[in-house]
Amino acid sequence: MSDISPLQKCRLQYKPKLPLPLRNGVLSLKPVLGEKTEAVADREQISRIFEHTYGKPEVSFEASGEKNASKAINAGVILSGGQAPGGHNVIAGLFDAMKAACPDNKLYGFLGGPSGLTDGKYVEMTAEFIDKYRNTGGFDIIGSGRTKLETEEQFQKALEVCKKLGISAIVIIGGDDSNTNAALMAEWFVKHNAGIQVIGCPKTIDGDLKNKQIEISFGFDTATKTYAELIGNIERDANSAKKYWHFIKIMGRSASHVALEAALQTQPNITLISEEVAAKKMSLAQIVDYIAGIICRRAENGKNFGIVIVPEGLIEFFPEMKAMISELNDLTHELEGNAAYNSASEAEKFAIVEKALPAECSAVFASLPAGIKAQLLMDRDPHGNVQVSRIDTEKLLIAMLEKKLSLMKKEGAYKGKFSSQAHFFGYEGRCAFPSNFDADYCYSLGYNAFALVNFGFTGYLSSIRNLTKPADEWLAGGIPLTMMMNIEKRKGENKPVIKKALVELDGPVFARLENNREDWAMNDRYLFPGAVQYFGPSEVCDLTTVTLQLEHQE
Repeated sequence: MSDISPLQKCRLQYKPKLPLPLRNGVLSLKPVLGEKTEAVADREQISRIFEHTYGKPEVSFEASGEKNASKAINAGVILSGGQAPGGHNVIAGLFDAMKAACPDNKLYGFLGGPSGLTDGKYVEMTAEFIDKYRNTGGFDIIGSGRTKLETEEQFQKALEVCKKLGISAIVIIGGDDSNTNAALMAEWFVKHNAGIQVIGCPKTIDGDLKNKQIEISFGFDTATKTYAELIGNIERDANSAKKYWHFIKIMGRSASHVALEAALQTQPNITLISEEVAAKKMSLAQIVDYIAGIICRRAENGKNFGIVIVPEGLIEFFPEMKAMISELNDLTHELEGNAAYNSASEAEKFAIVEKALPAECSAVFASLPAGIKAQLLMDRDPHGNVQVSRIDTEKLLIAMLEKKLSLMKKEGAYKGKFSSQAHFFGYEGRCAFPSNFDADYCYSLGYNAFALVNFGFTGYLSSIRNLTKPADEWLAGGIPLTMMMNIEKRKGENKPVIKKALVELDGPVFARLENNREDWAMNDRYLFPGAVQYFGPSEVCDLTTVTLQLEHQE
């Protein structure tokens, strides 16, 4: 019996496409420097923190008429943060670029994420080793982790490990926080004349690591197509059974890009967008009223079923909840070492928290079901924030709607039947087989990352642009990590972080949803995308996301 599936066997043979300038290898490139850059906000503070790496120019690569020389180097690679489809191809692209430049080049993969670098746990990459992972999902090639690299001690340990292995470049594959750490490490290495470059690659299915130069973060394409398949399946079931309201929470903590893209691919009855809730300062009660109104109107038409899309981080965007959670983040940090609190029962912890919170926040916390309270008090993530993926926002909405609709039924304002199903789509999409787009994009990002290394750049993010065009026309280059920075409060302290890109409410992507909301609410315009396609017509297999198409429409 084979230890790999038939599809995996086929995908291992897939040859990713590269932008035209990269196809002859990095030694046939020349870098073209643009204008010096500035941070997106808080420029004075950011420039002080990144004294040695701030203000660098953007870089683009063009084909050179002559072959450049290259000396043998050793490099390290790290997978950081949550998984995203295509990570293996970033490493494969990086490896192939290195070996094409010089067969003596060595690539070390640090095990278990950033801690592998500081703890000196690694594996030397070989072609035989990497070939088992090409075009496959997951991060299991070397594993990932969420250790933050930001202290003097950690950087010193990293330097010692790099010296031991003769490493002169590190590529960090991660999201906004991971690449913030990459920027801090690049600055530290330059400041201490370590001779070690640091390059980042933009990873996150959330889609919130993007700008004009980073059109999309890798994994977003595959994950949203995977979720859209599942939503389409549920829509078909709902339209067949005609008896359930399905509430589907979709991964994406700070931004609603995933929920919005999945909705545009499937056209559900109701789609909530966290950024809109925040902009309109809508309360939880107002959202419940909004959903209840659509449920009632559909019931009048004999439709006691429907689909509701809920962004994972929605609960943090209600003004009253956001204020309460912000206070909770600081409070729980203070209570971490409190013996009385740690030994208290669940009910006693609720009482301690309610007493310690400001009056308005205390009232909000007290109004929540015990299950939601407990979820809000769970262990924080590495950045000190509530782990919103553990909060059953979809179930909270269902519980509040049951009460609301029951009251409306007593008043004669609702005569339908409300039966519900709750779903959370998160991990289903993070390690899926990458789409052809993500397989190509990720391979290009890794290949391009070595081009940045080869020409001596540090503190840069690998950038592949023009992504709605065929891969031949993609543009390769890099942008300074500091140009994406601003100052944010983390664990009570102001720190430099890469600014998250949220859904733009005045942009074309949200406009597509907004212009169709009433039609999709009352009429069943469900779309059924089906599974991700790898073989067949290019208009199906290489189809980009609706988000990319709308953002780059002529």
